[in-house]
Amino acid sequence: MNSGADAAGRGGEDPLRLDQQVCFPLYAATNLLQRLYKPLLEPLGLTYAQYLVVLVLSAQAPISVGELGACLHLDIGTLSPLLKRMERAGCIKRRRDADDKRRVLLTLTSRGCALHDRARSIPAELAKKAGLKPAQINDLREQAQRLIKQLDGALA
Repeated sequence: MNSGADAAGRGGEDPLRLDQQVCFPLYAATNLLQRLYKPLLEPLGLTYAQYLVVLVLSAQAPISVGELGACLHLDIGTLSPLLKRMERAGCIKRRRDADDKRRVLLTLTSRGCALHDRARSIPAELAKKAGLKPAQINDLREQAQRLIKQLDGALA
């Protein structure tokens, strides 16, 4: 196995060094963001993934489980237990689509809507904790959305 020093000594950067990976800073930033979200979401009794579900359902309900998975880039194996927990907690309602019994539609319950209302201050609180200005947040979000679109296209 070659060390990073060996590769650098041959006139090039080792493409397998952690600091040469595009995936690692994105992974680390995501983990750190989720850690910043955690104390903001705990009073609501929501995990970060549940928070995302509440955000989507507040804007797009009713939505099918498949559509939610596509929106959040989560597979059914990850999403199904999450939705079952949220249903047991009284945050969402699942029902079969009357037109297509194979589809399960999701909506927020009144409790889920109340959680959404209580979460309104979270983006501003997170920005303050992270020391990010609105313009920085907008730039980061736009760059991330472009990257997601490109990567999603690569998987198609």
